[in-house]
Amino acid sequence: MRSAGLLAVLVVLAVVLEVVVPGRAVYHAGWYNVGLAALAVWAIAGVRRAPLVAFGVGAIAFAGIASGLLGPDTRTVIGAPGTSVRADEAGGTLVFPSLHAQPIGAWRYTVTALLRSVPRTVLAIEVFDQRGAHLTITQPTGSAFLSPVLLMENTQTIAGLMLPYDTFAVPAAHRIVKAVLFSAAQAASIPALSMIHGAVVLFDLEDETGASIPHGIGVAPDGKAVLLGGLRLRARVLSYPAIEVVSIPDLAVVAAGFLAIFIGLLLTRRRMAG
Repeated sequence: MRSAGLLAVLVVLAVVLEVVVPGRAVYHAGWYNVGLAALAVWAIAGVRRAPLVAFGVGAIAFAGIASGLLGPDTRTVIGAPGTSVRADEAGGTLVFPSLHAQPIGAWRYTVTALLRSVPRTVLAIEVFDQRGAHLTITQPTGSAFLSPVLLMENTQTIAGLMLPYDTFAVPAAHRIVKAVLFSAAQAASIPALSMIHGAVVLFDLEDETGASIPHGIGVAPDGKAVLLGGLRLRARVLSYPAIEVVSIPDLAVVAAGFLAIFIGLLLTRRRMAG
């Protein structure tokens, strides 16, 4: 009975570990889940005289194994400020706050997932005409059509550097603009940009057919404007969170298992005392 109790404790600890330290690749390994199942079978066989305890150990083991074998891999959900993204593995929809709202918390548990905030670098874009009038930008290929925030999900190589970029349109000016971001360290490694001492955005203008605009390529430091092709362009480099969704054992099943174990142990102690 004592050895069976030790095995039960090992099963419970292994599953609790999947909850408090989630996202480890080992949890999805076949050998890990086979071992967890074997421990659970031996533990249940040893405590079969306490059926509620056996049920609880089995329920907790089932939640851990189901998460390990069937739970989705960790993924990062990227959303523009003010948008909503469906995340079935989290049991609902993720709502991304506006840039001026209270920041997303560092982490939060749902029944079947841990949600973790992951900072990402984005660009907030402003465009003006030569008279200073503010122009609307759109993102025809982005997740938020009217958002002025570029999520910078694409990359390209320039001068041996892997750089994030995104594109937006300025309908009033019939322009398509590509924005490429150089971090402060990357800009410092390029002689032509090293004197800026900070992050740099390269803008490349095209017309609606994709043809290049004369004198339509230029750079601007973070927060500074540059005049290109009759447009004044300004980008601010900001940190905005994405959400990492990490699968965990079903907390409702785990809680039910703990409750069954507690009641089973209580009844066993009363029976022994009587």
